[in-house]
Amino acid sequence: MHFEVIGRIEDVEVIAVGGNIRDIMRLRKQYGFGRWRKLKGITNVKLNNGNVRKAEVHWYEAHGIGRKKMKIKMLLDE
Repeated sequence: MHFEVIGRIEDVEVIAVGGNIRDIMRLRKQYGFGRWRKLKGITNVKLNNGNVRKAEVHWYEAHGIGRKKMKIKMLLDE
């Protein structure tokens, strides 16, 4: 599902760091070495059909590399 983040991501929490990330080897191979963290947060997203919804998103992030592999985990405003 393609989407665009609208506004700030709030209530950011760290889920895993470094070796505790299941996909750490793929991240390092694809994007390079860094202090990788898996995070989650709440934000508004604009979906392909134009709807704007509140969602919980998960992503990976490393200093100097940035956010990668952002995905919607759950739509919150049904």
